[in-house]
Amino acid sequence: MRSKEHEVVVLLTTVTEEYDRVTMHGVRSELLKQQAISIGLPLEEIRISENITEEEYEKTMQDVMSRLKDAGIESVAFGDLFLEDVRRRREANLARIGMTAVFPLWGRNTRKLALEFIELGFKAITTCVDTSLLNGDFVGRDVDEDFLNDLPAEADPCGENGEFHSFVYDGPIFQKAISLKKGDVVVKRGRFHYCDLLPQ
Repeated sequence: MRSKEHEVVVLLTTVTEEYDRVTMHGVRSELLKQQAISIGLPLEEIRISENITEEEYEKTMQDVMSRLKDAGIESVAFGDLFLEDVRRRREANLARIGMTAVFPLWGRNTRKLALEFIELGFKAITTCVDTSLLNGDFVGRDVDEDFLNDLPAEADPCGENGEFHSFVYDGPIFQKAISLKKGDVVVKRGRFHYCDLLPQ
């Protein structure tokens, strides 16, 4: 947004229909909507089933992207940092319908990027931790320097390998902070620890 290289016109997020929560992050869609309003961008919720197949997912995404392309949108930006297979898949899927993938953070040093995120004044809470990769005690924590310092050496500071997911509730692009409080921590599928965030 600062670079003016692209005009950002809509936010895209998948929401799991059965839970009305952001897929993998576990964040309530109500908080997602508040986030988009505070940032000042429209939100496109892509509703998917918990048990969606890979084929169904690809078809759903292609339908949404085709509609956005018809509306004049040419590119989709992703926050991916270094996973080559993920990048190739995104690029190939968009190329099929004549769109391009943009990776503004690609190749950045993830430790420096996480510190820059904090220094700029963004505030986030971890909402999901994969305990096959990281201790469950990291869920529900603020993403700050203490959090980064406590991460084991093998964990990516941005959670790029799926160690954790988070929700950003304040920062320089927010008109106002999202008011929330931490709820219960639940375990799903024996390994994913979720901290419920409750709107206030």
